[in-house]
Amino acid sequence: MEIFYWLLFVVLGATLAGLELSRTSRDRITTSSAFSSFKNNYLLVYSLMMAGDWLQGPYVYFLYSQYGFGKGEIGQLFIAGFGSSMLFGTIVGSLADKQGRKRASITYCITYILSCITKHSPQYKVLMVGRILGGIATSLLFSAFESWLVAEHNKRGFEQQWLSLTFSKAIFLGNGLVAILSGLLGNLLVDTLGFGPVAPFDAAACFLAIGMAVIISSWSENYGDPSENRNLLTQFWVAAVAIASDEKIALLGAIQSLFEGSMYTFVFLWTPALSPNNEDIPHGFIFATFMLSSMLGSSTASRLLARSSLKVESYMQIVFLISAGSLLLPVITSFLVAPSNVKGGSISFSGQIQLLGFCTFEACVGIFWPSIMKMRSQYIPEEARSTIMNFFRIPLNIFVCIVLYNVDAFPMTVMFGMCSIFLFIASILQKRLMGIAESQRPKPQDWTALDERERETEPLNI
Repeated sequence: MEIFYWLLFVVLGATLAGLELSRTSRDRITTSSAFSSFKNNYLLVYSLMMAGDWLQGPYVYFLYSQYGFGKGEIGQLFIAGFGSSMLFGTIVGSLADKQGRKRASITYCITYILSCITKHSPQYKVLMVGRILGGIATSLLFSAFESWLVAEHNKRGFEQQWLSLTFSKAIFLGNGLVAILSGLLGNLLVDTLGFGPVAPFDAAACFLAIGMAVIISSWSENYGDPSENRNLLTQFWVAAVAIASDEKIALLGAIQSLFEGSMYTFVFLWTPALSPNNEDIPHGFIFATFMLSSMLGSSTASRLLARSSLKVESYMQIVFLISAGSLLLPVITSFLVAPSNVKGGSISFSGQIQLLGFCTFEACVGIFWPSIMKMRSQYIPEEARSTIMNFFRIPLNIFVCIVLYNVDAFPMTVMFGMCSIFLFIASILQKRLMGIAESQRPKPQDWTALDERERETEPLNI
């Protein structure tokens, strides 16, 4: 493997280590022992849940191809997953608010374990059922757990700022370290030990079962809607009214959809972007490098969120602009760097430039997750939190399905350019969100002027 990849990995690792070791008291949040116990319990569960998800990701396409399915059939299976997440996501989110977030989290584990079991069958219909179950599980993963955390955090009376610490640690571990370890474990099971491409799914089911046991034994139940007489349609209506009546919630949903839509498009495009002529690139090592970049971003986010004087709405404008610029690099290099016509070989010079930009984007992803979680905890009403969060995923899933269906219809530069435009729009919407939040924030009283007015109207003592 070329020294370029190792050099990039070492530089990112050294930067991350330096950032973590250089923390001062200003970068840390002082908490209580009760909160630390609560936080560690959630981080354990979240890490197990993410291990169950990350173990599957790298091998889904490979497994389907091993069963003899072509690109078109595999594409249909992927679309089924995103489509089921879109169709059933809001329903399961509403049920989580109504029936309880703990029950919804357990349902996620059961649903995803069943999805893993279907991977043992080479039958197309069985695999399709598995994709539908996986789509439902994904909706629960990105709504029920966060909703449970926010509600339980507030119910136990912990300080609001401490939430940001849990968010940043969850992304650092679950979306960074656990992703890297899951990739290594999957490689060990499939390649080193030769257990075959189904082995990572069996390992994922084991982690999910362990996480479910922890949830059952240690989590208490909480609900979004304290009223017992609200049915599912009423929950939908409450969520829709909240989004329509509060511009901050609508803006937050649009920002999330624009960023995550660009992120999922990037997931599909980074491999052909770095190897347009079938260059020999180390996919697993590049994935680990991306995850290291994401950890660097989440570490940066923990510092930013620890400072109460710095508003998340402010720095996220800059993050979205940097993201837009990083995904514009493939477009820029297509004009400035002469394309290579040599088939195979090592990564090209333009590929190296793009890889640096992609690592920058992954760092922005690491900042985005805990920051968007923090904003959701501030702006989304508790009574319909899971429902609203899954409403946000509807345009995202529609967009991803369209991209999957038409991935070969447009040049890659057009797709990256579109993502860059979306991220620039997200920055504009973020600025609008900050303006509204600032205008609605209570202004401090001018006590000096108030005292003077009181003295003027005070009767004279004779």
